[in-house]
Amino acid sequence: MNPFPPVAEQMALLRRGAVEILVEDDLAKKLERSRAEGRPLRVKAGFDPTAPDLHLGHTVLLWKLKQFQDMGHHVFFLIGDFTGMIGDPTGRNEARPALTEEQVEQNAASYKEQVFKILDPAKTEIVFNSAWLSKLTPQDIVGLTAKYTVARMLERDDFAKRYAERRPISLHEFLYPLMQGYDSVALKSDVELGGTDQKFNLLVGRELQRDYGQSPQVILTVALLEGTDGVQKMSKSYGNYIGVAESPKEIFGKIMSISDTLMLRYYELLSAISNEELDILKRGVADGTTHPKAAKVRLGRELVARYHGDEAADHAVAEFEQVFKNRELPDEMPEFAVDRSGGAPLLVNVLKDAGVVASASEGRRMVKQGAVSIVGGDKVADPDGLVPAGETVVKVGKKRFVRLV
Repeated sequence: MNPFPPVAEQMALLRRGAVEILVEDDLAKKLERSRAEGRPLRVKAGFDPTAPDLHLGHTVLLWKLKQFQDMGHHVFFLIGDFTGMIGDPTGRNEARPALTEEQVEQNAASYKEQVFKILDPAKTEIVFNSAWLSKLTPQDIVGLTAKYTVARMLERDDFAKRYAERRPISLHEFLYPLMQGYDSVALKSDVELGGTDQKFNLLVGRELQRDYGQSPQVILTVALLEGTDGVQKMSKSYGNYIGVAESPKEIFGKIMSISDTLMLRYYELLSAISNEELDILKRGVADGTTHPKAAKVRLGRELVARYHGDEAADHAVAEFEQVFKNRELPDEMPEFAVDRSGGAPLLVNVLKDAGVVASASEGRRMVKQGAVSIVGGDKVADPDGLVPAGETVVKVGKKRFVRLV
């Protein structure tokens, strides 16, 4: 019996949540060859240990790696300890600060502890790119730089923008995509995964493999997951993230706060349910046969169970339901769409615009009296506080509720 699923089945799963597959026909051919030869594909994804904690945005890529694993392929979880000390300029308007060796080691250790909440340790090979990059001689590096022109480098959006604005670009920043590309040569990767912002770097790896006489890798880019606000990409700097290491209560509560539209996107990118189940769920939410709250509970429970276990997930669900039951939320309440185009607005201003309070001054007074609270959370303590990220139910006084979306 062939250990690999049929190619059509593999392709259907890999397309889910993928933004682009270059080249899709090449991937199908590699999968066909893999089945015929009984040889797993070598699938690579690189992570620079720039921060010690992972959030759900990072796990979109990890989940795609897990899909390759489940279909029998060999996964390389590459920790860019060498490139991390260069500093990835992707998406930056200035040079990214390089990490110290001690920071890299600490963050890498934290990464390894967290990724196995998703990946199968028995099917994952953790590698550090210092193993080969630190052995490159000056002649090797000069030879590597000769394979790419400055004009090609300036095709990259962030470099092009900085060059047009006459902002400095250090020569060492050009080395980063070359070093990342050389990782693919060193590992002889068949497929490399990355976020959409990494497309240029992934293509460099594909071209370098050709230069070194290897079959070029297929690149698969995944979406940058929106944070709980549904606008910006998930990031600690935006305060809209859900951390893998956060408590079950925090993870579940944040999932319950997201909009119905964002919930379906999270299902597509983060859930283990099948494509068929996902289609049924989407139809159910659209035609009203599946209540969005019930769908969010299911998603929140799945994600908490993944990172904290079934018992913790059951407890988080029960605790959340008890809070809402005790708050005796009305079956219907007004909704107000929050304009976040200029950033998170003041809560008291939104309450005024929503008609829940007569004026911002009344809103501030009620906050000071402890009469304003976030349902499922705490009382609002700061009269100049901002609207929380994601969908939020606010209670003012004893009987006034508004759902901020």
